[in-house]
Amino acid sequence: MTAFHIHAIIIHRNRLIIQVLDYHHNYAVPQEPLPLGSIGSSFRSSRTVAPANCIVVRPSGASASEFTSLQAAVNSIGSPTKPTCIFLNSGTYNERVEVKVKAPLTLYGVTADTGSYKKNTVVIKNTIGSQDAGSLDASSTVNLRSNDFAAYNIDFVNGYTAGQAVALMANGKKTGFYGCSFKSYQDTLYVKAGWMYYFNCYIEGAVDYIFGNGHAWIGECNHHRFQWAGLYNGILSDRTNRYLTLHHRSQHKGATPVFQEFGKTGAGADTSQRKYFTPSDKALTKRDLWGADFKWYDTSY
Repeated sequence: MTAFHIHAIIIHRNRLIIQVLDYHHNYAVPQEPLPLGSIGSSFRSSRTVAPANCIVVRPSGASASEFTSLQAAVNSIGSPTKPTCIFLNSGTYNERVEVKVKAPLTLYGVTADTGSYKKNTVVIKNTIGSQDAGSLDASSTVNLRSNDFAAYNIDFVNGYTAGQAVALMANGKKTGFYGCSFKSYQDTLYVKAGWMYYFNCYIEGAVDYIFGNGHAWIGECNHHRFQWAGLYNGILSDRTNRYLTLHHRSQHKGATPVFQEFGKTGAGADTSQRKYFTPSDKALTKRDLWGADFKWYDTSY
């Protein structure tokens, strides 16, 4: 069995859109993530020293000019308007971080390969569920409420394993994540509001692990859903009764989920027996998602 190639998951105007490049044979949705190399990434370069003028964070052995926590480094920024960067050295940062700054901010994690999350050595981790924290926002390991933000090669983790627990809550215009990972049990990635771009990332959880009302482009990322009794796996069989469960849940009265198809190829692309899809005359683009100012993301990555 071969998995289909998801080119992008797009959250747009309260719609979830999955763009599939091609269908090959009959397939099953994989429970294990595909190797990152299978979706077009490649080694770029290492990042082992801080870029010029970056604030440096080191969890242990910090010098007098360095910080030992990311939150302390963020707090030191104050209210300047010029771009600022923070460089995080290897280690697990056991803290909850709130980012609300006026200046454009970039976080860099040290890594041997900037083109892949697999070489990440910087982990920001907290462990609390929304019930104990008081809300989804309050449970987030990193709570982002800033515009013009970017993060490279950082793992965002909420270690709670018994319900809703957000690894990242993002609420801001022009926020990008490159070679990052997001891990939790439920409600992992909260795309709350704003414009967001996720590329060459890894996202895992049991249920609802990508959600929110923002305008997000999640491209060339790996997604891993934990096995959980009672969930539909959405399997396509080898020969007969071929099906894929994309949507199976209660919904609000009047809600109308829309599943669209465009430009599929391959032996498994026959839609003659597919009654619940709306043909689309074109693929959704970044311009459709963000308007004329759609080239704000890091196009060099």
